[in-house]
Amino acid sequence: MRVAVLTREYPPDVYGGAGVHVEFLARELRSLMDVEVHCWGTPRSEAGVFAYGTPPALAGANPALQTLGIDVEMAAAVAGADLLHSHTWYANLAGALGRMLHGVPHVLTAHSLEPARPWKAEQLGGGYQVSSWAERQAYETASAVIAVSAAMRVDMLAAYPFLEPARVHVIHNGIDASLYAPPPATTGVGTRYGIDPDRPSAIFVGRVTRQKGLGHLLRAAASFDPDVQLILCAGAADTPELAAKIQGLVASLSRRRTGVVMIEQMLSRPELAELLSAATVFVCPSIYEPLGIVNLEAMACETAVVASAVGGIPEVVEDGVTGLLVDYSPDATDAFEAGLADAVNTLTRDPERARAMGLAGRERAVREFSWSTIAVRTVELYRSLLG
Repeated sequence: MRVAVLTREYPPDVYGGAGVHVEFLARELRSLMDVEVHCWGTPRSEAGVFAYGTPPALAGANPALQTLGIDVEMAAAVAGADLLHSHTWYANLAGALGRMLHGVPHVLTAHSLEPARPWKAEQLGGGYQVSSWAERQAYETASAVIAVSAAMRVDMLAAYPFLEPARVHVIHNGIDASLYAPPPATTGVGTRYGIDPDRPSAIFVGRVTRQKGLGHLLRAAASFDPDVQLILCAGAADTPELAAKIQGLVASLSRRRTGVVMIEQMLSRPELAELLSAATVFVCPSIYEPLGIVNLEAMACETAVVASAVGGIPEVVEDGVTGLLVDYSPDATDAFEAGLADAVNTLTRDPERARAMGLAGRERAVREFSWSTIAVRTVELYRSLLG
């Protein structure tokens, strides 16, 4: 079986959970079959990986149109594959076009849904309507759709009622527990960034996008106990306006309390694992999260999790066992922020309980979310489509 994986993100250009998913799933699939990867960006040196840049004629176009241009080139290039597997709307149309062009099955993994992210109109303008159209076309024609959580499956069937439920399969995200684990010895990453190892800390890791709820966390942090540090490993913002808003909140918080550490550069996996392992608690304040692979990364590093009870997060974080979940409602954001602060304070005041939750989290991550298990389930789906 020869499978073509279609994706925007692939190492070294990985910036979100979907990219992590593709990286590790492709690695595991290669031990089971012939896999080629078609991705965005500059040429890769890895065998069987093909990269595509924006077509020159679209260099100045809306980013959504640039995406469609790349998808057309990808669709032309996958001739000879027995099956196509696309990830995110950035590559889904390539799979839909490739299915029609080459007469092979197309599997689509949903890492998010465009109808659930209306704030993307701030980033893409009219391109958001284009991205929504492209995603819908792929869902209408895909041979099978993978949801990364049961909650995501429910959302998908609600957003696209034309989908036959039998076409939608739940296969969770995974974790490499050998890469995300407490390090055998510290290398001093935290000290280099000004983190005090003798103070409790709460850490956030994620992109600066409305989806990740960073603004809620920053407002909640004003009510953290005075000795609690807040470590923000925050990527690039979706828009300059959002970047300015978050910078303003960070500056305001820093004037009111010590121990606010902002890390904007991309960290290596060993550095990130060390910071996660050293933190008292990991905080995921997302307002929309199909699964939340970063919670698995924190759990694998033996760190207790405080997270919003949205999307697929409750399928990963076991409330009261591996962390604490906080209810979120767009109509009650003050209560949500107060709940985040209370949960963080609860665990930072009781480090033994936080430690026990961290140990339980790693055990759960290793037992239930290994990439090898996820790859086997994915191959079973492929074979059911090929007969």
